[in-house]
Amino acid sequence: MPAQIIETNDTPFAKVAIDPVTLDIIENALRNARIEMDATLVRTAMSPGIREQGDAFPLIADPAGKMIVGQFGSFIDGFLKGYDNTLEDGDMIFLSDPYSCEGAVSHSNDWLVLLPVFKDGRLMAYTAMFGHQSDIGGSVPGSMPIGASSIFEEGVRIPPVKIWKKGVYNEDLMRLVMHQTRKPDWCQADLNALIASCRVASKRVIEMAERFGDDVYVSATQELLARNHRAMKALLSQAIGEKPVSFEDYLCDDGKGFGPYKIKCTMWREGEKVVLDFDGTDPQSAASINFLLNENMFKMFFGIYMIMVFDPQVLLNDGFYDLIEVRIPEGSLLKPKFPAALSGRTHALGRIFDILGGLLGQKTPEFLNAAGFSSSPHLFYSGWDKRNGKEREWFQLFQIGFGGIPGRPMGDGPDGHSLWPGFTNVPNEFLERYFPLRIERYSTEPDSGGAGLHRGGNGIHMTYCFLADGDVAIHDDRWFVPPWGVNGGHPGMRAKKVLERADGTTEIVGNKVEDVPVKKGDLLHFITWGGGGWGDPLERDPKLVGLEIRQGLVTVEGARAYGVVVDEDGSVDKSATDVLRTQIKSQRGELPLFDYGPGIDQLRANCEAETGLPAPRQPEWHAWEDGREAAE
Repeated sequence: MPAQIIETNDTPFAKVAIDPVTLDIIENALRNARIEMDATLVRTAMSPGIREQGDAFPLIADPAGKMIVGQFGSFIDGFLKGYDNTLEDGDMIFLSDPYSCEGAVSHSNDWLVLLPVFKDGRLMAYTAMFGHQSDIGGSVPGSMPIGASSIFEEGVRIPPVKIWKKGVYNEDLMRLVMHQTRKPDWCQADLNALIASCRVASKRVIEMAERFGDDVYVSATQELLARNHRAMKALLSQAIGEKPVSFEDYLCDDGKGFGPYKIKCTMWREGEKVVLDFDGTDPQSAASINFLLNENMFKMFFGIYMIMVFDPQVLLNDGFYDLIEVRIPEGSLLKPKFPAALSGRTHALGRIFDILGGLLGQKTPEFLNAAGFSSSPHLFYSGWDKRNGKEREWFQLFQIGFGGIPGRPMGDGPDGHSLWPGFTNVPNEFLERYFPLRIERYSTEPDSGGAGLHRGGNGIHMTYCFLADGDVAIHDDRWFVPPWGVNGGHPGMRAKKVLERADGTTEIVGNKVEDVPVKKGDLLHFITWGGGGWGDPLERDPKLVGLEIRQGLVTVEGARAYGVVVDEDGSVDKSATDVLRTQIKSQRGELPLFDYGPGIDQLRANCEAETGLPAPRQPEWHAWEDGREAAE
């Protein structure tokens, strides 16, 4: 049974004509309200993931639940269809269970708050915000167990419940939820921040309706949706052909020794509608790398990629969703069946962007991006701090690392950037002030970006010195299958993690590991992947390569991938460069559209020699007791 909206005023909103000036004012007021939601959040939250890095996503939607401004697309339509309860003035919904909202939040660490906005007895809008909680209980600190085989191991699951009911706060519910987490102070503050952000946006919506009139405000939101629909309709007809194109990429492993896992998507246009079909994607995993991909969320990913590549002036909202059809096989890695574990879904989420780039660029190679969004590296460090004679104090760090952004048609990929454009790094001073560690190194990793006319962004080399005994967990990918280059560009360098013990021993650790004990004085070298290169490296300006050598972005040896030779004094040797470039051109064949590096079989054969880690074993699909299939 769908949700029942309780309104005391049943007068429908009248559709009125909106002049361009009024529409522009309301559009920008909504944009500003969304920005104010973010500002409220970071000034109120406590956890580093939200306060310092901005791992939260706002939304303002129309009365039907369609996103007008936001970042992750609207889940509200699916939520309303499955919420068997009432919604009325003074209510606020709180949830975190991905299976209860069709994957609108994709793992239980994401806490979501939804506020229906009423004015004079009528539903005017929805505001919503979700953010990643640093700990929600479960089997490991950080609540993202790599070895989990079901969602029940990943911490507290919250179905849609009313945190506020007719204006009354459910304090007992909050006591119950906060009792499950290792960091109740952070979680309570972060939840309050989500609530405050939604209330700020609600207030702005009411102010706009009072200024312009309810009918004008609602009509303006519908025109913004319609305008987006018209713009996307034109973009899709120009950029997407009727002939199907396919692309596939791989997750390196599942943290249990199996991999890689294939994600495949085929795209074509049928009249005005674009179809994206994930048939051919591997079955769900028995580990936690599954990604319950919400169809509307993927439509948003597709739309924002289209807009950013082809027409950045278009306002992203949900107006174009009826132009996209998404097909995801049940029981696959992207639509696992309950109770599959989901906490490590970040890697598949990141790979979706690489796949979109590979799909959309095949018809128009001049707009093609290389690979490099790829993943969102995570570090967890926890234990008891007894420094400076103080009482034993529990500490727990969750930090999102950055990698190399792919080489692009308009230039080089940024070095050491986040998968999400709005994320920022946790300042090293913050880490050293609040956690028992010291940052020994924070720099770009030279040569990690793939060579090309436009270089892929370099990854980051961050060295942590631990000042207290504890345990470390790492979530990362792109250590086995490299980020591919395009239009002749080379693949980026793969990720690597090295633990240098205080006793002088060194070991290479995996990119999906947990419960790794560390001692005071141990060093962790956390090296992330680089982005793939774009275009022929031999067309890159040798002077620019020489400059990047002096800047520490490229090494003298790495410069040879561009056909550039450097003298002992660091200057480019023009004659030797000309000779080397001529030699390389004579020996290579036709430049490939995609350069994936070695095939999977060759990567397996070379894995231990190249990475210091054993190659992941091919997943074996088997039937579970209820008929599902999973990898083990």
